[in-house]
Amino acid sequence: MTSQLPIVAVVGPTATGKSDLGIALAHALGGEVVNADASQLYRGMDIGTAKLPVTERQGVPHHLLDVLDVRDEATVAAYQRDARAAIAQIRDRGHVPILVGGSGLYVRAALDDLRIPPTEPAARARWEARLDEIGSDALHAQLAAVDPAAARQIHPTNGRRVVRALEVIELTGAPFSATMPTREFLAPAVMVGLAIDRPTLHGRITARIDHMWRAGLLDEVRALDRHGLRQGRTASRAIGYAQALRQLDGALDERRAKDETATLTRKFARRQESWFRPDHRIHWLPHDTPDLVAQALRLVRAGAAGSRR
Repeated sequence: MTSQLPIVAVVGPTATGKSDLGIALAHALGGEVVNADASQLYRGMDIGTAKLPVTERQGVPHHLLDVLDVRDEATVAAYQRDARAAIAQIRDRGHVPILVGGSGLYVRAALDDLRIPPTEPAARARWEARLDEIGSDALHAQLAAVDPAAARQIHPTNGRRVVRALEVIELTGAPFSATMPTREFLAPAVMVGLAIDRPTLHGRITARIDHMWRAGLLDEVRALDRHGLRQGRTASRAIGYAQALRQLDGALDERRAKDETATLTRKFARRQESWFRPDHRIHWLPHDTPDLVAQALRLVRAGAAGSRR
């Protein structure tokens, strides 16, 4: 039966319990977890990403954790290649791939018919300089003037995505919207989303950030800084890490660093919700329902039955 089960994806905003559900489903289904959180790709970025320690993975194999150095740039193209390879290898072992994470584009890169457009460092650098000069809202307005469809699908505060869209338009001469993924699985899959009300989510985010600082985030960032964290364009900008660096530099005190991290994390969670909500394929379950695992398993088994029809 295991080999007939679909790929399972556990998605939703940060701090909703995706990692725990992924492990529970892996135990129930004979599965292995594939990480779909961009920040958890980095070695040493553990506390600030809420990465499950090995001792808490309950013997479940995890893939695509700790595969990048903090000086490396995470790219969707590389993730797509590696995630699809991991999924195929898990399938070859007769196990169920369980994709877990809140990086929406990475989830779709692994599961959907998504072709990655080209990239070119000089073009990227020009648009990043423009972003620094005028800010993401103004750059988003520039994108809207040349590709309204892409602008409608990219949040104005998501500067990296706006830069990427303008880079692709420059390189290809075609709208970025033409390269955006269709909601069409390459292989049978079931997506389970964890839903949470906004006040509860904000409380969980605050508690997580307090725990990060108590657990030694500053020591973690100090060690990463010795290994080139500031040289990494992606890792150094990660929420929590950027604020911890500024605290170490004396630009922020601890309270302001934590408050800024909380504010940015809440905004990030809203962007995650905006990304996932329009996808009609996601089955949303309350994050705290007592029979969460049982409900998720019913969805997976129903998905398996549907894919055989």
